[in-house]
Amino acid sequence: MNPQPPQRRFGRFSGVDEAWLAKRPREAVIDPELPIIDTHHHLWDRSHHRYLIHELLADMNSGHNTIATVFLQCNSMYRVRGPAEMRPVGETEFVAGVAAMSDSGGYGPARICAGIVGFADLTHDRAQAVLEAHVAAGGGRFRGVRHSAAWDADERIGNSSSVSGGGLYRDGTFHAGLNALTKLGLSLDAWVFHPQIHDVTMLARSHPDANIILGHIGGVLGYGNYLGRRDEIFASWKTSMTELAKCPNVTVKLGGVMMRLAAFDYINSPLPPTSEELAELWKPWMTTCIEMFGADRCMFESNFPVEKMGSSWVTLWNAFKLIAAGSSADEKAALFSGTAQRAYRLDLA
Repeated sequence: MNPQPPQRRFGRFSGVDEAWLAKRPREAVIDPELPIIDTHHHLWDRSHHRYLIHELLADMNSGHNTIATVFLQCNSMYRVRGPAEMRPVGETEFVAGVAAMSDSGGYGPARICAGIVGFADLTHDRAQAVLEAHVAAGGGRFRGVRHSAAWDADERIGNSSSVSGGGLYRDGTFHAGLNALTKLGLSLDAWVFHPQIHDVTMLARSHPDANIILGHIGGVLGYGNYLGRRDEIFASWKTSMTELAKCPNVTVKLGGVMMRLAAFDYINSPLPPTSEELAELWKPWMTTCIEMFGADRCMFESNFPVEKMGSSWVTLWNAFKLIAAGSSADEKAALFSGTAQRAYRLDLA
């Protein structure tokens, strides 16, 4: 049994309350045969929460047809020895081991961690050497880097650990690191808050050959200084995303909004949400992305176990399927697996 998680706050991972999740009866799985590639999940072993291969499998095996996953950087299993810039390579070594466990066939047919996205400080003068070390450690699975730029002046938001202020993506040394990343055929997972989306647009325009994947629909904030400003924020976000959508080298992940958008109050709600409730709250944002970028440049993500603070795996993917209900069969295939295979260059043969 996991220890009691700390007090919950929006913008911070505070563990998973399994007893609270169990208060909502499990839903029937919508379209259970639809193949899913989960484009964004984490693995970690932290003081108040463990989420490793067995915990992930317990969620994945609850009904939806998850055929593969992509691991995303989360400061997990970094090395404690050696040069500081090389320590994040330990995460790739760890995840490659999990992927090898999956590829043994002893854990089911899904290709867990078929793609690995790690961390390298792209502003460091040894960035290329770090990237090459990740590639070597990844066993053919390393696909790119998430170097987060998410920062806000409101201290209640909870900023990325890799930044101390705004403007990372405007830094010339970051641009040099992005060039090195691109030359190695690797992608950038961009993570910003919605007032910073224009920085991603600038980056995409100045590096048209870069494969940029925007996480969490652009990091829309709905708490702290942004509480109660939904219509204003939606309009501003839509304007920024409209410009970003003009950049053909950008793909958008649909998901990861539970603790940032804060549209559902999982902190105080007596019951977890239903998939219909989540779909109603998230649909305006996600369908707008699909309309602007097209299904071939959008892909769903679980962001587990972070989203598990507010929803079960079954409910989350049911919500995504409700959001995509008006899409054609080809569009659904792209949103749930096809775009992921392209954007992360996944070989599932």
